[in-house]
Amino acid sequence: MKLTRKLVLAKAKASDLESVKKLNCWGCNLTDISIFTQMPNIEVLTLSVNSISTLSPLAGLLSLTELYLRRNQIPSLSELSHLRLLPRLRVLWLAENPCCGTDSSRYRLTVLRCLPRLQKLDNQVVTEDEVALALMEGEEVRTPPGSIPIQLSNNGHPDAETENDPLNYNMEETNKIREELGMKPLSRDKFSSPCSPSTREKPTMRRTHTVDAVLLLLRDLDEEELRIVHTATLNRLQTYTLGSGEPQLLTAQTETH
Repeated sequence: MKLTRKLVLAKAKASDLESVKKLNCWGCNLTDISIFTQMPNIEVLTLSVNSISTLSPLAGLLSLTELYLRRNQIPSLSELSHLRLLPRLRVLWLAENPCCGTDSSRYRLTVLRCLPRLQKLDNQVVTEDEVALALMEGEEVRTPPGSIPIQLSNNGHPDAETENDPLNYNMEETNKIREELGMKPLSRDKFSSPCSPSTREKPTMRRTHTVDAVLLLLRDLDEEELRIVHTATLNRLQTYTLGSGEPQLLTAQTETH
C-alpha cells in the first residue's frame, strides 16, 4: 500500500505536508513511503508494523529526531546509510526486521557505528562507551549500490587526475569519517589544494592524510561528539598499551588532564 497525501493529512490533521511535524502510521500495511520526500519538516515518525523495505525516502528528513520502524521488512543494515546525514536523529527502533539477524550484540554495534549520535536504540539507552566500542568493532555499513552518483569527466569516465589527487583522497577520508558520525560531507572547496602527483600515494602519505582528515573533522564536533571521540581514542590507545606490555602508561597520562 502506498502512503498518500490524503492519508497523511487525515492522520496528522493538517492542511499541507510541510506543516506535519508528527505522524503515526502504525500498522497501515505500507510498502511505499515515497511521500516523505515532500515532508522535510517532520520530527517524529512512527512506521512500525508495516511492510517497508527501503529507507531511501527518509534521507532528506533533516528535522527528524525519532523514527520507529519495528516489525517491517528492512532486508539489510545497508539501508541505514540513508539515515546517516540526519543530524537530529536520536531515537531509532528497528527491532524485529530481517536486517537485525540473530546476533543482537553484533547488530547493535553495527547500527551504532553507522549512527553514533543515537541516544536510544530499540528502546535501550545508548552509552558513550557503547558508541566508542561500536566505532572500533562494529561492521561498516555500506551504501546500497546506485545510491551515490559517480562523478564523471566530460568523456564519461572518471577523471584520472582527480582519482590520484591527494586532495581527493584527503577529502574522501574526512567525509568517510563524517558519514560515520552522521554529519554532512564537506565540499571540495573546503580543502586546500596541493599539487596533484602523477602516481598513487605511498601508504605513509595516506596515513598522514588520514590524520589531517581527523583533525579537520574535530573542528566541527560539539561537546557530546568530542566526548565520544575521546572515549574511542582512549579505548584504542588501551589496546596498543596492553599489547606493548605497559598497562600503566595510559593511566598515568590520562590522570594528568
